[in-house]
Amino acid sequence: MKNHQIVRSWLAAAVGLALAATSQAADEKFISARADSENLPVVDISRLARHHVIVAAGTEQLYQGHPTTLLMPDGKTMFCVWTLGHGGPCGPMARSDDAGLTWQRLDDALPPGFKTHRNCPSIYRMVDPQNKERLWVFSAQPRMPRIVSEDAGKTWQEMAPLGFECVMTFSSVVRLKDGSYLGLYHRQGGPALQVLQTQTTDGRLSWCEPRVVAEVKDKAPCEPFAFRSPDGKELCCLMRENTHQGRSLVMFSTDEGQAWSTSRDTPWGLTGDRHMGVYAPDGRLLIAFRDKAQGGSTMDHFVAWVGTYDDIRNCRPGQYRIKLLD
Repeated sequence: MKNHQIVRSWLAAAVGLALAATSQAADEKFISARADSENLPVVDISRLARHHVIVAAGTEQLYQGHPTTLLMPDGKTMFCVWTLGHGGPCGPMARSDDAGLTWQRLDDALPPGFKTHRNCPSIYRMVDPQNKERLWVFSAQPRMPRIVSEDAGKTWQEMAPLGFECVMTFSSVVRLKDGSYLGLYHRQGGPALQVLQTQTTDGRLSWCEPRVVAEVKDKAPCEPFAFRSPDGKELCCLMRENTHQGRSLVMFSTDEGQAWSTSRDTPWGLTGDRHMGVYAPDGRLLIAFRDKAQGGSTMDHFVAWVGTYDDIRNCRPGQYRIKLLD
């Protein structure tokens, strides 16, 4: 995250490398392992540059950041969108047809108005009740604008903004058991930050009126990342805590997001910004984020936490963390 380049940080392909890192430690001179705060091991693979693929190189004058990726069902086609400058204008998009090894820019194929959108675009694949697939890119300003593709990313058109005031657009979308989708984002609510959710039943063409689901006294929840428990019965939502005075936050829902538990602290090792994770084949979670855990050796760098869903549920430390990038 200190690195001013967009690199191959997409998690689906990173799982194999990251989870194998400890077993490679004896063979790779650039991998180091040590105990960090709370005795949580840290495996450092940040200098293994051969595993880095640059999507868009930054310069001293140009910051390219806030990337979000989408991996298509074929396991090879990927899209990446990002902004120019910190929270700046949108416009860039890239596509990979080989699971992230090489990339082609798509900027000229996008609607001209997309360059007027601002701040942290996110991209999602949605399927409506008629089994129609759409790819959506949402941005934050003005009032959550969006573009859509109905042909797997070949062509794009601009749609009317959703009209929702936000700091950052959807940082998480989860498909519910009834086939609808739950989108979570955050906004400024007076002096505080609030996490909100809204729902769509028609493949993201229309969304219901948002409602606040997390507002915590003396804390600033934001950037929600929601995912299912391994048995599918529960939703878990990790949230950045923007005062950075303690740990990140987590809440749970057992009724498909109709109600959420009171937000509480995460395990120390999950403290960070803009969590994003996947399940590994063995059922463990790999969750990547900007590290903000106080007292740790990797603070402000790009790391991944490895553990189980039960570790999060029961506030256990997890197994280890991986330093992915400076």
